[in-house]
Amino acid sequence: MVDFWAGWCGPCKALSPALEAAAASREGKIELVKVDVDANQQLAALYRVQGIPSVKVFRDGEVVDEFTGALPPARVEAFFDKFVTSRADELLAAGDELSLREASELEPGRADVAVALAKARLARGAEDEALDAISAHEDDFGAAGVAARVRLARAGIATNAFAALDRGERDEALEGLIETLGELSRNGDLVSSDLDAAEARDLLRRAVVGILDESDPADPTSRTYRRKLAAALG
Repeated sequence: MVDFWAGWCGPCKALSPALEAAAASREGKIELVKVDVDANQQLAALYRVQGIPSVKVFRDGEVVDEFTGALPPARVEAFFDKFVTSRADELLAAGDELSLREASELEPGRADVAVALAKARLARGAEDEALDAISAHEDDFGAAGVAARVRLARAGIATNAFAALDRGERDEALEGLIETLGELSRNGDLVSSDLDAAEARDLLRRAVVGILDESDPADPTSRTYRRKLAAALG
């Protein structure tokens, strides 16, 4: 991967740390080379560099992909992932708690890693540790779903549905959560001393959305459950 840049270029300086971090996290699986266009004008002309920063990916001497301009770190990571996965991706694929914890330390900004780690901790009953794993990702649907699950479980709500989810029975879990939501919509009594029906309904909604967030939006089954959720909320 070649970064065509210049010392006077502000966007180049903004992009450089993201490129270097993405390359470093892949432990030599992709080589990042920087080319100063002022010092290498013929080379820049040869590869038709018309704006900087310009990043080009070479394989067997040919350009196979490229982009121009400063991208945010998340998009830089996604660009790198087209050619080689990061160490964090490999650890995420491994799936065990130790690997997920290492992945979270390597890339603390990744909500998908944080949610996976939280679920691994939930599997051994470590609710507080699970909440700690997702504490920096409140706006992520998956993280919000995990947090909602913990609060509902502590209130004794939808425990059978979450047990089904732990067994890998997603559809049964969704049916149970949506059924419970519908029951609470029809019953305004307090659910517990510290959680009323309105709060429980919102937590159930978050739990359902968190599960569906992991599914392909085009999946017809997921669309069915989104409609059922909307009906239960209505």
